[in-house]
Amino acid sequence: MQRRWIAIVIVVASFALIFGMGSLLQNELAPLEDRAYLRLSVTAPEGSSFEYTDKFMFKLVDLVNDSIPEKKVMLTVTAPGFAGSGAVNTGFGRLVLKDAGEREQSQQQIADYLNAKTRGFTEARTFVIQEQTISAGGQSARGSLPVQFVLQAPNFDKLKETLPKFLDEANINPVFQGVDVNLKFNKPEIIINVNREKAINLGVSVFDIGQTLQLAFSGQRFSYFTMNGKQYQVIGQVDRANRDEPIDLQSIYVRNNKDELIQLDNVVTLEEQSNPPQLYHYNRYMSATVSAGLAPGKTVGDGIKAMESISEKVLDDSFTTSLTGPSRDFAESSSNILFAFLLALLLIYLILAAQFESFIDPLVIMITVPLALAGALLALWYFNQTLNIFSQIGIIMLIGLVTKNGILIVEFANQLREKGISKADAILQASEARLRPILMTTLATVLGALPIALALGAGAESRKSMGIAVIGGLIFSLLLTLFVIPAMYSFLSGKKHITPTKTDEV
Repeated sequence: MQRRWIAIVIVVASFALIFGMGSLLQNELAPLEDRAYLRLSVTAPEGSSFEYTDKFMFKLVDLVNDSIPEKKVMLTVTAPGFAGSGAVNTGFGRLVLKDAGEREQSQQQIADYLNAKTRGFTEARTFVIQEQTISAGGQSARGSLPVQFVLQAPNFDKLKETLPKFLDEANINPVFQGVDVNLKFNKPEIIINVNREKAINLGVSVFDIGQTLQLAFSGQRFSYFTMNGKQYQVIGQVDRANRDEPIDLQSIYVRNNKDELIQLDNVVTLEEQSNPPQLYHYNRYMSATVSAGLAPGKTVGDGIKAMESISEKVLDDSFTTSLTGPSRDFAESSSNILFAFLLALLLIYLILAAQFESFIDPLVIMITVPLALAGALLALWYFNQTLNIFSQIGIIMLIGLVTKNGILIVEFANQLREKGISKADAILQASEARLRPILMTTLATVLGALPIALALGAGAESRKSMGIAVIGGLIFSLLLTLFVIPAMYSFLSGKKHITPTKTDEV
């Protein structure tokens, strides 16, 4: 009787350990692999010219060339076409590193160094992005910051009022390292108002004014010409010295219908404003996507929790929130893994119930699952690993790996009881007889998973947690199963049909 209560206490303690470790472990989609590749995203102040941004990109290249001896290739692009209407103030760089065996620093160390250095640059904001190990969101998700939190508002004014408060909270949160948002309100614009009455009196049309401004500032290509066997573009634009200030607009002349030159200052007035370069929608709502990098030691799960905490503090009931990019991949994979885990439990229970023709014996066998799960989570916590898709796959594998211990004991005990042996003697004999095969199969599986746990080979960082979860769960369950299964069998197992022997028949 005492053994039964000790077994029950062990099972209850295993469930408590599962919930305790589950709250302590960090969550992420997958650990970052050292792929010898980094992406640098650059955003200069709104209104910056192409020349300004390009100059900063050269500064970034000099930093990498001078301080990263592990560099293999550095490619930069200024004003990429996919950056929207604000393309001239954006850029990105692709840094390819030497193979891991040829470097003294890891990819993570180089990323942390560049993050620390670029934070001191005041000309533009730079984010160092490591490629996600797993991404279901396509190329855009692979090249984005790990935390992507979408704010959805019923109207633009509501979003404009609340977004700065949200960003202030995110910037002071210790979980994040660099916060950005795609919706900005600081793009400088000049509104040109034409005095139509004066323009008519002076014989100047609105079309002439618009065409004159376009020819002066747009950099439009007029034609081509060929010289010395090479083709050149003919581009019309006012010289840089005469188009840097807003007042330069008023010093331009336009011809009227009498072929006279009229200074533009006579027919237009200028109004300076600050507006978003572009507006965004998500699920038909006005939206803004807050992106953030993670501080060292933090995971995507920590970032999502921090964003949700800020949203509860700052946003009112008229707002809705969503996830995108790597954050959405993480959330979707977490729910899918939980479903797969529960489905695996149900499937194995039904198969065992059909095999043993009982609903009690499979329940005794599956008591090994919480023991293994507690051991896996404890091992992950001890070795400072995260709960990710690889460790979760290892936990699902444990369901099949550890239930075979219970199957070996329970099946042999049932066979002995059918021969007329008492329940207590049958379970003791079964445990003694099945000890060797249980040890052999468990040790063989542990040794097979050991190279994965030791993270040997290229890209093994992501699979390390899987090996640790499998080994920890197997060893922990092995030590406890040999005590818990016999005790719970003697407590839960019902009567068995006794097969008569030849002596009994006589």
